[in-house]
Amino acid sequence: MMAQRILTQHWYKPGYNTLEGYKAEGGFKSLERVLAMKPEEVIEAVKVSNLRGRGGAGFPTGLKWSFVPKDSPKPKYLCVNADESEPGTYKDRVIIEQDPFSLMEGIAIASWAIGVHTAYIYIRGEFLSQAEILEKAVADCYAAGIFGESILNSGHRLDVYVHRGAGAYICGEETGLLNSLEGGKGWPRLKPPFPAVEGLFGAPTVANHVETINTRPTIFRLCPKGYAELGAEKSGGTRLVCVSGHVNKPGVYEIPMDLTFNELIHDEKWCGGIPGGRKVKAVIPGGSSAPILRADELDVAAEYEALKAVDNMAGSGAVVVMDDSTCMVRALWRVSKFYAEESCGQCTPCREGTPWMERIVRKIEEGQGEMKDLDLLMSVAKAIAPYPPIGLGTTICALGDAAALPVQSYVMKFREEFEQHIREKRCPFPHPFGKLAEEVIRK
Repeated sequence: MMAQRILTQHWYKPGYNTLEGYKAEGGFKSLERVLAMKPEEVIEAVKVSNLRGRGGAGFPTGLKWSFVPKDSPKPKYLCVNADESEPGTYKDRVIIEQDPFSLMEGIAIASWAIGVHTAYIYIRGEFLSQAEILEKAVADCYAAGIFGESILNSGHRLDVYVHRGAGAYICGEETGLLNSLEGGKGWPRLKPPFPAVEGLFGAPTVANHVETINTRPTIFRLCPKGYAELGAEKSGGTRLVCVSGHVNKPGVYEIPMDLTFNELIHDEKWCGGIPGGRKVKAVIPGGSSAPILRADELDVAAEYEALKAVDNMAGSGAVVVMDDSTCMVRALWRVSKFYAEESCGQCTPCREGTPWMERIVRKIEEGQGEMKDLDLLMSVAKAIAPYPPIGLGTTICALGDAAALPVQSYVMKFREEFEQHIREKRCPFPHPFGKLAEEVIRK
């Protein structure tokens, strides 16, 4: 099975990531079409396209836009979330490098539809070269009359700013991002009120991820109905996934919504199998916050509703493949350590629970665990966010869920491996980087 490349068809062509190169391939034609439409018609077209947010939650984009009050006396804002911080995720960074002007066109389309005159691109602080690419693209769009007092002589003013964050995972959550953008601490906000009603500076705000915005020109180039028909029933178009780990051909792939993980991993047209002919042991389907999939669970499509049906989530599109040499306890320790360090500390279950879980997993990995630790570990995780189902967490934002769901799924699906560590009082798997690396990590 091969995807129809609609988002990535011009990637890596010399000069395509320049304004002139983008225009030569039909760039900004979609914006011209949109400017001839009424804003409410644009929102309805995005609804028809079945475009879902590509950042993690998968919320229908057109519906999200429609929540913005039309008669608000306050200014409206657009925030592009480029704070790509989910472990295993790197597609947005590649979009910025290869297709920055599609992102610019998508911003202009969204601004017209929502009635926005100021847009911010909030980019992760570590992405220095990507921030420079965006700043140049914005400057080029101002010079070409695409941004500024009147976008393409339409009379609609649009100012766009690139804002660098400081490298906090929590700022990938939309309300944490808004607090950071306002100059405050990146603490998520209680909802309601939702950002569409009271967001940046207390005004109506739409926050969309890079891939979501980047897809807008494609929708109007193909026509919304045609884009919807490329996807599944509730998920229009194609989607980008970034595959890493034990595969022969890691990278960013544009895939059809009905492609299964088995096909993605093993088909020569995609990742081409596992190095050394080893077996798949487990797969993270949507970034490190997603529950793990065992090797016998991979005949599921990498699509929102299909994964939801098996108590999982498509997340940010980060697919991490682990072969049979992987220690699942060590893998969970690394995941748990990340979330313990990234918790903002606002909510008690997350502040206290994430380091507690990390300590228990580390204790088991280092051969000091007891059988009762597994029940304690599961108890702490369930107190933060019971699993299944997904989405019933006890914290303001989803970081608590992101820490607790992997813990429960790893223990549930690989409990015998955790018990082996406890019985043998050691990790039965050699460290992938040797004994010296293992000693350094423990210190």
